[in-house]
Parts: sequence; C-alpha cells; structure tokens
Amino acid sequence: MSLSLLKSLFNYKAWANAELFDVLATVTAEAELHASIRTLNHIWVVDRIFRAHLLGEVHGYEATNTKATPTLAELRAAVIETDAWYQQYVASLDDAALAARLQFRFTDGDTGQMSREEMLMHVITHGAYHRGNVGQVLKNISVTPPRDILTKFLHSTEPGRHLL
Repeated sequence: MSLSLLKSLFNYKAWANAELFDVLATVTAEAELHASIRTLNHIWVVDRIFRAHLLGEVHGYEATNTKATPTLAELRAAVIETDAWYQQYVASLDDAALAARLQFRFTDGDTGQMSREEMLMHVITHGAYHRGNVGQVLKNISVTPPRDILTKFLHSTEPGRHLL
C-alpha cells in the first residue's frame, strides 16, 4: 500500500469521525446514545493501544474499552487528538518503516507481531467497522447516519474530482 493512500485513509477516518460526532450531538435517545458512545470509545481505546504498539510503548489497557463511559464531548476531544496523532505519524513514515515488523502484547496477554502497515490498516478497518455499527443504531431510532464512505470524503474534500 502506498504512503499516499494511507495518508488519505487517515484523513478520511478523521473526517468520518467528525461527521458521526456531529450527528450524535443531535441524538436525544439516551440508551442509543450511550451504546454509541461505548462503541466509539472502544474504537478510541483500540486506536490508543495500537498507537502504543507503533511506538513500542506499554499501553496500560487491560481491556479494549474503559469501565467508565466518557461524555460525548470528552470522547470527541480525545478522538480528535488521536486522529491528529495518526495523521502526523503516517506523514512521518517511509516505505521501510511501513514494512518493519513490530512485536507487541494484546490486552489478554497474548503476544503478536505485525508490520506497521498492517497495524495501520487494522486501525482504519476496525474504526470503519464500528462506525458502521453506530450507523445502524442511528437507523434504528430513525436518525440518518452520515454517509461514511471514501468516495464521499474524496469528492467533498477535492471538488475537482467531480470533473470528467
């Protein structure tokens, strides 16, 4: 995978997260909002765990979610910070760094090894999967979720792509 594509995917991830948080700010159904926050918090925790793996640091998490549930505003601020970190991190890499295999420990204590590129793709696909879960929660309460698709992001951020 090219570094250019990875950069674009992390820009897309930040954009999609912002769009979803905007919609969630309008939700008044408490149970569904809580479920959505828990899911988004899980994404954020996994993002933080893989950030630590990428840096060769101990992440300190014992699970892939926190016991306490943050407010939507608290989580949004944390996600913005983490998304910005990933955007800067990917921009600092070269092909050799992407290919490097790193060893790490999962929250259950098992060990693993992945390339940086694989870790970064996991962060992208994991977040997209669970944003889709939140989108379904929104549909179930008759709230239209944002169109979390790469083509919309590309055409929204690069209007010249509409030209034939």
